Amino acid sequence: MIEIDGSFGEGGGQIIRTAVALAAVTGEGVEIINIRANRPKPGLSAQHLHAVKAVERLSGGETEGLELRSSRLKFMPAELKGFEGEIDIGTAGSITLLLQCLIPVALFADADTKVRIKGGTDVRWAPPIDFYTMEFLNAIREMGCVVYSKVRRRGYYPQGGGLVETRIAPLYHLDGFVLKGDAREVKGISHSYGLPAHVTERQARAAERILHENGYDAEIKIERGNAGKNATGSGITLWKGYKSGSALGVRGRRAELVGEEAARNIMTELESASTVDVHLADHLIPYIALAEGKSEMKVREVTRHLETNMYVTKRFLNVELEIEQEGEVFVIRKE
Repeated sequence: MIEIDGSFGEGGGQIIRTAVALAAVTGEGVEIINIRANRPKPGLSAQHLHAVKAVERLSGGETEGLELRSSRLKFMPAELKGFEGEIDIGTAGSITLLLQCLIPVALFADADTKVRIKGGTDVRWAPPIDFYTMEFLNAIREMGCVVYSKVRRRGYYPQGGGLVETRIAPLYHLDGFVLKGDAREVKGISHSYGLPAHVTERQARAAERILHENGYDAEIKIERGNAGKNATGSGITLWKGYKSGSALGVRGRRAELVGEEAARNIMTELESASTVDVHLADHLIPYIALAEGKSEMKVREVTRHLETNMYVTKRFLNVELEIEQEGEVFVIRKE
């Protein structure tokens, strides 16, 4: 059984999600200790329980220590089988973080996995759903994965109530990741639920102004909805190829400032000689390690999330992942 130190690197839930997913894919048992030891509320949270239970459902595996605030978790996988069903994370638990754990496992199952996930689509401390559907999924589809997600309803903090439908087909071949061309313009989605129509417009126009000032064309779609029983909220995500920037609305903060924040975030990436943004890089590490053939991506910064995912991935897979600084960027290679 492979032992993983849950306090390594960024010391958060990413260690749990990557370790459990790779355990299921490789068939290796895993024990994670010191789970989130340095966080204000250490141990497993409800979000992590749902992610592990989803993998347990796919793999028929067995777990020990799968309870709230547990600092130690053992997971022993079995045979991977696709399923069709629903997962309700509850309140605004991040749907994208659950998918981070679920997708790589479902790719190695014996049949399609079709799942409706309820929770938060655009919440703090998690990738927004548009990053996942428009950037991350495009990247792994280039590698050979057949994964599609549809946002049926957005969910913001604190009530959540978002709904995302995802279909994952069994993997036939996983190619290495190499950048193939570049998108011509910045695209984006400015969204809100339960707020006046001008909020999304102001977010979009503010972002467009920053981008135009820096020489970029932009096509930003507007998405509005009625909150109903769901949380009221807003946000904007921008992307160009494999680089993105996003921001969430906050009560009392002008919509223009939200749009400007998202635009400045993506400009930080676009002004770099990198080929992928810092968020996509750590998400792709397990896929690059599992792929056949060479992979290469350039990042402007080696984040703690990236270091953490490399640490966990190397514990399960006998693979050479190298990071080398070249000028102002860091090149991640797998030969």
